[in-house]
Amino acid sequence: MSHNLVSDGYSKWRVWKISILILILLTAYNVFLTIKLMTTTTDCPESQENILDSIKFRQPECGDQQPDQDPFEPDEPRIGSEHQDQLVEKYQLNLNLKLGRSDNRIAYTLFDHVIVGDKFVQLSDTFRTCLATQSSLDKIVSLVESSLHWAGPISLAVFAGSEKELNHILLFILYLRKCNSRIKDKVSFHIAILKGNGPKRFSIDEERLGRLSCMNPMANMHQLMMEINNNRMMGPWRHKLPYPQNLLRNLARKNCHTKYIFLTDVDVIPVKGMAEGLNEFLAEDKCRGKCAYVVPTYEVDERVLFPENKTELIRMASKGLARPFHHKVFIYNQYATNFSRWQNFKDPDRTIRVSHPVTNFEFLYEPFYIATDDVPPHDERFVGYGYTRNTQVYEMFVSGYEFQVLSPIFSCHWGLQVKKNRPPWREHQNNQNRKLFDQFKKEIFAKYNKDPLHMMVSKNNKN
Repeated sequence: MSHNLVSDGYSKWRVWKISILILILLTAYNVFLTIKLMTTTTDCPESQENILDSIKFRQPECGDQQPDQDPFEPDEPRIGSEHQDQLVEKYQLNLNLKLGRSDNRIAYTLFDHVIVGDKFVQLSDTFRTCLATQSSLDKIVSLVESSLHWAGPISLAVFAGSEKELNHILLFILYLRKCNSRIKDKVSFHIAILKGNGPKRFSIDEERLGRLSCMNPMANMHQLMMEINNNRMMGPWRHKLPYPQNLLRNLARKNCHTKYIFLTDVDVIPVKGMAEGLNEFLAEDKCRGKCAYVVPTYEVDERVLFPENKTELIRMASKGLARPFHHKVFIYNQYATNFSRWQNFKDPDRTIRVSHPVTNFEFLYEPFYIATDDVPPHDERFVGYGYTRNTQVYEMFVSGYEFQVLSPIFSCHWGLQVKKNRPPWREHQNNQNRKLFDQFKKEIFAKYNKDPLHMMVSKNNKN
């Protein structure tokens, strides 16, 4: 019995001794760590391999505050950069959302030549005129017809109002390039997004891209629009975020590489053979001042085929199947072109020539025209609808440009438009831009010291 008691006492004493030893060692180790931390320099080494280097996101600078942040949860999800790098290489995308340039008002970020047509450079060297146009996702499909009719280079600027819309735009552009060799060859795409609140990353659903049928691009576009806008074709962002038309026009025309620019809206389709005909006409351009060549534009009933030539277009107009663009919606839009004179002009052949000059220029005239790219830029303060194109044309007129109408070429917009179909938000945006025009006209007067349309008279009379 006594032997067992001695043995138990010895065992307890041994355990206690070992515990004391461990405690002393831990205390000494903690003191060592504390002294090391207090004496270690706070400078970051100039070069240091980091296990996170393979994850492509911004590494914290030395001294950055990173409270409550897991180092494996970067500012942007890890799926972003690596996937985007793969997409950039595979589809030859010139797109880094951190490297775009700002517009003049620092409201948007712009990306030039995001996707370049395979023959865009070659066509720019061959043709004298580039077709410059702009669009949002819901109208890009018009490129299918334009690229069929227009043989030269096309420069298209697109606006993405959200990250999802940017992804769908990229998907649809790649789809069009996959299905249409003309678009793949001719079109260079540029993108504008909001600065600050715009998309921070992009992605492309490659599996879906492979599944999309080439048979019905319009249906595919509609489906993408419905997904973006919660089963609506037109997104709610158009109410709160007006479409920056003039910004996109400037973006498209400045990315053309030809002497002349044919500036249009994406759903305005040129007649076949126009680019080739302009090559001949502009080779002997005899303008001795500032000239803009007007292309007459008509609305065409959607039940008919696109008119092959001027004779067929006039026949359609005589039957009520075609009429001057915006004739019922806003007659002043194209009125000064004098369509009657153009229709009565007898073309001796299909060679492009001037049928007549515009002699009754009036405010709100906004023709689609061909000119060199030294014309005044579109004022980017005008966003949404109203006073976007006509303010630029007005400045051209004040600065001394002459407008000359060409024949037998023309362009067409599908659908006979009526004002009752216009949504209320368009009228609201038009009213906002009308107020902005009061300041704009003062600036034009101060810039050129001219007031040929007496735009300042009523204001002076009030004073």
